[in-house]
Amino acid sequence: MVLGPRTSEERYGPALEKALADWKRRDPQETAWKAGADYDTASGMVSLTLTGEKYTIHHPDGEVRLVGNDAEVPITTRILLLHYLLTADGAPPAGRWVAFRELPDAMVYDPAFQGRASHRIRTRFGTDLEAFHRAARALGGDRLSFGDASYLFRALPRVWLAVIVYKGDEEFSPSANVLFDAAAANYLPTEDLAVLGGYLASRLIHAAGK
Repeated sequence: MVLGPRTSEERYGPALEKALADWKRRDPQETAWKAGADYDTASGMVSLTLTGEKYTIHHPDGEVRLVGNDAEVPITTRILLLHYLLTADGAPPAGRWVAFRELPDAMVYDPAFQGRASHRIRTRFGTDLEAFHRAARALGGDRLSFGDASYLFRALPRVWLAVIVYKGDEEFSPSANVLFDAAAANYLPTEDLAVLGGYLASRLIHAAGK
């Protein structure tokens, strides 16, 4: 018998179940403080933003909702937000940018990260800097001085990314780079940081439109 491709629930279900079990045991108020998130005692709700969109995470059941949208939140996004809350240790931003491969145990995930993030950003924006500026502003990015165009994104309250685009010319092909504040590893496992880079790339591409 030939098995078909697994669904997202089949692939990521065990990771979600573990995250939900860990979340139930956490003090949500202390966890929210460490993550730079808000906590409402009356509702048991933690709220935070992911690339400019506001989410709520209920304690203790771990229900995740996108504010203003009744659609079910994808399982990968639910896991990402729960892992952020569970990993956050309250460390301040390091004020130093590092490449993805410099993060702990990152080399095994680097090819996937480049494909999800840097290569897609280069393909979409390497010859269209105006679209990059437009998308970055829509996501609340702060202008930086790297490359031909660059912005800082507070993708999560305490996980900051820099996206840098170099336009192509007759001699060089376009390129792009995604950097992380060096404290990122205090807030997400490296595998999840790779997912976050791809998520930000998708949000930028969508914000740019056609």
